[in-house]
Amino acid sequence: MTRLYVPATLRLLADLHRDGVLTVGDDAVVAPDDSEETEYDALMTAADTSAVLAAELDPGERRRVVVVAEVASVPEGPHGRIAMADVVAVHADTEDLPADGRDPDVDLCWYATQEVADLLR
Repeated sequence: MTRLYVPATLRLLADLHRDGVLTVGDDAVVAPDDSEETEYDALMTAADTSAVLAAELDPGERRRVVVVAEVASVPEGPHGRIAMADVVAVHADTEDLPADGRDPDVDLCWYATQEVADLLR
């Protein structure tokens, strides 16, 4: 299995929660192995991309979100998708990103898949 870190936003997470699938863009990050260091690097790389996506949203939605999935193969192309069943965790900020665009310099919080509905409230 391959661990895939998908940059997202609260809106994209809501779509995944509602529809059960998420389209995976070219910005998804694969951890090259399962060491803690490489997984953290993959998570933070995806978080940086998520920050760019979130910066364009309305206040109250500007949080970094990374969906972590375990897949047999990395989805490719414009229609590559992961299912909610593939998701093993979600990492997200607890508050909006700073309005001035600076790096929040805080770790993302970990959420189990059954906590996604609470995160979206």
